[in-house]
Amino acid sequence: MTPATGTRLSAAERRDDVLDAALLEFAERGYEGTSTEDIARRAGISQPYLFRLFGTKKELFKASTARCLRETLEMFQRAAEGKRGEEALRAIGDAYVEEMLSGDRVRLKAQMQAYAACDDPEIRAVVRNGYGDLVAYVQRVTALPAEEIARFFATGMLLNVLAAMGVREDPEPWAELLLEGCRKERG
Repeated sequence: MTPATGTRLSAAERRDDVLDAALLEFAERGYEGTSTEDIARRAGISQPYLFRLFGTKKELFKASTARCLRETLEMFQRAAEGKRGEEALRAIGDAYVEEMLSGDRVRLKAQMQAYAACDDPEIRAVVRNGYGDLVAYVQRVTALPAEEIARFFATGMLLNVLAAMGVREDPEPWAELLLEGCRKERG
């Protein structure tokens, strides 16, 4: 039930709430460091109900990761709408920096945790599929050569690492140098 209205949530709505809670918990502590008890508590449900919805912690992590990468793809699509080529690439890059690096870093941290969990073949498959969708979309909408697509994603990964270290809040000279290089790279 929602506290404000007293109405019951549908299974799909409850599932979305659990995925929201899981994203927050996994972003902070990763796959290994997060307990399903913490996720259930954050979602306001019992641990048995969490397992009824997702089966296992791994299935919940995979669903959370897939959703996170899908939301990133949707952000790319909104940014590039009506654009092609370098204009689309610039719009995607600007939106990524704005949404992922300048604001709430939960999705960024969740992606970093997903990359770190890729020793598990099932998790690796989810991450590879989601990341592959990002690359395929950028290639399709920009039709740019492989080296430009690779440079775009390489710059994005460097920005991810810098953001994960919190360099925008407390920049040091070496970080400013890299951020300036990334800004110039994006044009």
